[in-house]
Amino acid sequence: MLGNLKKLLKDEQGATAVEYGLIVAAIAGLIITVVFVLGNKVKNSFSNVANAMPAS
Repeated sequence: MLGNLKKLLKDEQGATAVEYGLIVAAIAGLIITVVFVLGNKVKNSFSNVANAMPAS
């Protein structure tokens, strides 16, 4: 039983999964931040172009 506990403590596979999860969460957070920051700027740009077009 002590041997199994030592194997469990040396196993780093779970830690790797947690690290990948943290990386994915950080990337998702960055994407959400960029969308919120740039979203209004892009919307305003399209509105400006639409307003500048002559009415038909």
